[in-house]
Amino acid sequence: MDAKQNIQWFPGHMTKTRRQIQASLKLIDVVVEIIDARIPVSSSNPDLNELIQSKPKLVLLNKCDKADQKVTKLWVEYYAKNGVTALPVDCKSGRGLNRFVPAVRSLLTSKFDAQRAKGIKNPILRLMIVGIPNVGKSSFINRISKQTRAKVEDRPGVTRGNQWYTISKDLEMLDTPGVLWPKFDDQKVGENLAFTGAIKDNILDIELLAVNFLDLMKNHPTEEFKARFKLNDSDLSDNDSYELLKLIGKKRGMLISGGEINTERAANLIFDEYRDGKFGNITLEYPEEL
Repeated sequence: MDAKQNIQWFPGHMTKTRRQIQASLKLIDVVVEIIDARIPVSSSNPDLNELIQSKPKLVLLNKCDKADQKVTKLWVEYYAKNGVTALPVDCKSGRGLNRFVPAVRSLLTSKFDAQRAKGIKNPILRLMIVGIPNVGKSSFINRISKQTRAKVEDRPGVTRGNQWYTISKDLEMLDTPGVLWPKFDDQKVGENLAFTGAIKDNILDIELLAVNFLDLMKNHPTEEFKARFKLNDSDLSDNDSYELLKLIGKKRGMLISGGEINTERAANLIFDEYRDGKFGNITLEYPEEL
């Protein structure tokens, strides 16, 4: 199989989002960026720091329950060295979110003090929440605001338009649509986003994507991955990734007429199980690669 596919995506609302963020900056005091703890680089908009200028930023490493905890700790240290507070969280379960409001207040201490010094007894400070599609913004908003008005759906691009939410008596939060660059100059970035479901599968060659994912799993197999498909070490070493895809399909009984193996079904199965965390905790990007 040709191991390359050119992953590009040009949704018009991404350009609109940039304008919305720029227009909203004057209304807010801190930017909260949600990224995927498994792919912190690929799931972060590369233009965001330039876009938000001097506004303070807090990073939430979401889906930390699906990432390698040791690597996540390295990422937290990496951000700290670069002057950014990063918190590992899981927005669906609420894990780690008890640290969110204290972290925001810590970032905004001088702002609170300045407003109180001006005689404002109960200053209200405002946050803006940003993140690429399917990274967990709506789950976060529902958890942190204790409401269910934000639509949560496990597919990219369901959040449209801006909404304000009250977090506490002194904190309000602005939601924005998902942020994603319109062209993937680095194909590895596009692949990582596709692996984790940030790009819709139906615009991709799912079998080729699975082959490339299996390239990674062959080099760093988890015990959970091998157990799911009853694979041994020789299965991994003796087969190229396309043959391994067929072997997985065969082991799960995905046969079609003539004894052929339905590799498309096998590919979809692999990503369903990976995204459900059934292969163990896997991080695909490391700070030392930067």
